[in-house]
Amino acid sequence: MWPQHSGGFSVWLRAIVLVASGVLLLALSAKVNLPLPLVPMTLQTLVVVLIGAAYGAQLGAATLLAYLASGGVGLPVFAGPVGGLAPLLGPTAGYLGGFVVAAVLVGWFAERGCDRSVPKLFAAMLAGHLAILTLGFTWLAFGLHLGVAKAWWIGVVPFLAGSLVKSALGATLLPAMRRILDRQR
Repeated sequence: MWPQHSGGFSVWLRAIVLVASGVLLLALSAKVNLPLPLVPMTLQTLVVVLIGAAYGAQLGAATLLAYLASGGVGLPVFAGPVGGLAPLLGPTAGYLGGFVVAAVLVGWFAERGCDRSVPKLFAAMLAGHLAILTLGFTWLAFGLHLGVAKAWWIGVVPFLAGSLVKSALGATLLPAMRRILDRQR
């Protein structure tokens, strides 16, 4: 969770390290992509929902905002060798904004115990993916004026199966990672 007022330096240092690690994971996951007509399919959404579930709503949001800021100032953290404002204003803008919403949504569910049940975590992660797709669709259809039908077929349909698979993968990965970390302690 995000450090509380009474936290010391180590709590803030931990949060900074987690945010930086999350930004790095997001940047790496952006480089694994399948080019599609307007918006590439990447592993980013898997990392977004994992960050939300593992970090919680506040730290997850801070991590995604730091990621977007890193890209906005020109660091090549987005899909392809891309940084700068173009991805934040072009066809990918809605999806990138949806990343923040998804991290908050999944984090909110996780803070209420959904991260302790694979089926509930799957549902939370799927809700996160649907938030990303909804914002991406809305931006394509109305922000870029592509129209509802074209935005649906280009901006949602190609990502539905991947969203299901990534939600299932995330819902099984997070508990497995926690078990490994618990054994190491």
